Amino acid sequence: MLPALPRSVPFPKKRADILLAAGLGISFYIFGYVGNLLNLIEGSVGLVWPPTGLALGVLLLFSSNLWPGIVLGGFFVNLLVWGRPPLVGLAVATGATVGVLCGYMLLRRVGFRVQLDRMRDLIALVALGAVAGMTITSTVRVGTLTLAGLVPADRFWTTWWLDELSSIMGVIIVTPVVLLASRLRRLPRPRPRRVVEAVAVLGTAFVVMFVATHTRSELLFLIFPVLIWAALRFQVNGAAPCVLLVSLLAVYGAVIGSGPFEGQETSSKVITIQAFEVATALTSLVLAVTTIERNRAHGEVKRAADGLASVVAQLSRSLGQRLAPPAAGEAADRTSEERRVIREQIPSPRDYRADPDTPYLANPLHGDTSTTPENG
Repeated sequence: MLPALPRSVPFPKKRADILLAAGLGISFYIFGYVGNLLNLIEGSVGLVWPPTGLALGVLLLFSSNLWPGIVLGGFFVNLLVWGRPPLVGLAVATGATVGVLCGYMLLRRVGFRVQLDRMRDLIALVALGAVAGMTITSTVRVGTLTLAGLVPADRFWTTWWLDELSSIMGVIIVTPVVLLASRLRRLPRPRPRRVVEAVAVLGTAFVVMFVATHTRSELLFLIFPVLIWAALRFQVNGAAPCVLLVSLLAVYGAVIGSGPFEGQETSSKVITIQAFEVATALTSLVLAVTTIERNRAHGEVKRAADGLASVVAQLSRSLGQRLAPPAAGEAADRTSEERRVIREQIPSPRDYRADPDTPYLANPLHGDTSTTPENG
């Protein structure tokens, strides 16, 4: 049964909700400040806009009551980081909140699970939470900036497209990491070997990306074996943090213009980074979710086989207990009957001695001969 959608967006009333909303607002501002450092075009969002992914993930983990934190965090990002007028900042923050809320409600409508252990959940996160929800956010944001004269009208679609891609990648990259909090409490205590392997995966990803973003040769593709390693061995728990680390390092390399991004134009950098982020994120997450579904199917088949074997063994024991006594009795009766028939059909030597007209040695038990007791 699908969860019912609220008729209206509630306002936080409990103390815990108020504290969580305040924490979301502060985190939104911090993530917005970091996102502003990762931009190539002054006055616009960065190549990855982490606050949208953070906000959507927090709402999915808790509730839609925390929406005031998105409004406050977005307002202060526009006011303090970008220096926009208060009314413009409030309008942009409201648009971001509406987009995140729409994405949240669409995901709730289709029965999205925060464990992100089904392919349908990953598809819903990309299609509904990222594309559909962030389209509303980008349209309101860029439309407001255009009406306020902060974005030229002839650059509306270019700015909107960059804003849309940045917000979408923020959801795809950051939201899975935020949703990991729903699994941390249920994870068993890891073995030391697994901890060492996890650290090795992240360390290898960092080293490979550092080398790839500081070398003029095109070496970004070398990160894919590491992402496959993380997805196969740790599923979403390892793939999501690895994708976030790789994306941030790639974006940082594009911003400072190092390695393969040296001398590239801004448009070329944007295309390269967005294509790289989409390829790495979707490849790793799809492989991770597919591995989870395969392991789950294997476990279900194994449990079904074990259950069937148990039922067959129990049925065999039950049938053995029911059929063994009659079978033994029947075999004994058959043996007695055979012995009786033999006694009736084959006379004993005592019977031959009693009848002198019967040749004693002609008995089949003694061989066929014409010698009689009298002749002998």
